Amino acid sequence: MSRHHAHEHEFEPVAGLPAMLPPGERMLWQGAPDWRVVARDVAHVRKVAGYFALLAAWRVASGAADGLAAADIATNAAWTLVPAGFAIGLILLLSWLMARTTIYTITDRRVVMRIGVVLRIAFNLPYQALVGARLRSGRAGSGDIALALDPESKIAWLHLWPHSRPWRFSHPEPMLRALPDAEAVAKILVDALAASPSAAKVGHKAPPPVTSPASAGTTGGAGAVPRRRMGARAAA
Repeated sequence: MSRHHAHEHEFEPVAGLPAMLPPGERMLWQGAPDWRVVARDVAHVRKVAGYFALLAAWRVASGAADGLAAADIATNAAWTLVPAGFAIGLILLLSWLMARTTIYTITDRRVVMRIGVVLRIAFNLPYQALVGARLRSGRAGSGDIALALDPESKIAWLHLWPHSRPWRFSHPEPMLRALPDAEAVAKILVDALAASPSAAKVGHKAPPPVTSPASAGTTGGAGAVPRRRMGARAAA
């Protein structure tokens, strides 16, 4: 990895950060995913529940077509509840653990992602390494912010998942997932990027905001992060 650093750590001097902020750096925002949004939009728990509901309906229809007694039909359908309960319970548990062990931090110089349920890793993403970002708006103000890295910076997709933009395998993009107040966080990031020293060195104005296709029934909001091209190189 270049232009960013990963830290494995057991002790955090500041929650979500592997080290104290250096003099002059300010924390602008810190937060975590909403586990309910993780379960709904990242783990797709509703689709899983729908699958088992269809399976139960098929068992009922099949039993009725075979002329089974109502009690037998109900018993066959009820057996679907066992794997359904296990699968849905596991999804909810993992979603809760992901949210509980994740902290996203935005400072006036970088984005830090502390992630990992078993092995905790902190990814340090200085603004010089970011060439663009996208806000994907969801329901009730929730959403994701994907961070596009320059070609010289790359993080393995497996190291990031599920904190990565879907279907980006060759050049993965870190993603702040399931934020309950995504537009407000996007605005903080926009302002921080515009005020960063790297933006001043570039000497040109950022293009208009760019948003990714929103979730069904939603539209991108005013907090969309503008795509930015930066020529300044980050320190190692």
